[in-house]
Amino acid sequence: MSVGDTTQQRIAAQVNAFKVAAVQMASGPNVAGNLSEARRLIAKAVELGARLVVLPEFFAIMGMGETDKVAVREQPGQGPIQSFLSETARKHKIWLVGGSIPLVAESPDKVLNSCLVFDEHGEQVARYDKIHLFGLELGNESFDEARTIESGNQVVVVESPFGRIGLAICYDLRFPELFRSMKNVDIIVLPSAFTETTGKMHWEVLVRARAIENLSYVIAAAQGGYHVNGRETHGNSMVVDPWGRILDRLPRGSGVVIGDVNPSYQASLRKSLPALTHRVLYSCAQ
Repeated sequence: MSVGDTTQQRIAAQVNAFKVAAVQMASGPNVAGNLSEARRLIAKAVELGARLVVLPEFFAIMGMGETDKVAVREQPGQGPIQSFLSETARKHKIWLVGGSIPLVAESPDKVLNSCLVFDEHGEQVARYDKIHLFGLELGNESFDEARTIESGNQVVVVESPFGRIGLAICYDLRFPELFRSMKNVDIIVLPSAFTETTGKMHWEVLVRARAIENLSYVIAAAQGGYHVNGRETHGNSMVVDPWGRILDRLPRGSGVVIGDVNPSYQASLRKSLPALTHRVLYSCAQ
């Protein structure tokens, strides 16, 4: 019988478990409307028992044009989007990962694509600015995030009641060295807005790979569906366990996916397969 399938490990999976949720949306250009939808979906996640909730990338705005997000960018600690996140986390007494939002950048015509984490008191406890900026030239599709987004340069891990949480956003998923640099995180959160073109081939494979190679839970909260601006995002928000199992998934549309995170089960896997301690750091000979 393979590791992860024994009776003892099944029993362990029932001990100390807590629920987490990924919210999926198909956001549009109206910030107030998107916040209202996020509020509804977060409340649904809480009703299902989630204590840690993750929103998708740019949950508050998917504009008609790439510069629309620049017009609604916020100063750190100020603005309606950040107030919404703080108040919602405090109201429901949850940890809330605010997907990503546009914050001011050094350039006046760009934003930082920032993932903010709020604790159950509504206090911001972490911020991660997206490091890897998406670019694609494929058929009729063209994307160049660097035109309106400044990249971050810091890997961020949050110490929480749920363990060590590593923060990443969308395109970061393609860079496994980012996740290994987080040094044995228990949970990876991944707000995203994967395109349908790339998502249908790569999304699930990459999400499960990051879970397996880091023996971590992954909470992947995606934009999913057709947007007013004509863009189509892949959806398939999911919670994946450290063995690569998809615990819950939502293919398209607005909704919530729920999964149980169990530290005892995760510890048993890491003991059975101590791959994280077997790593050998090396350099390539010139």
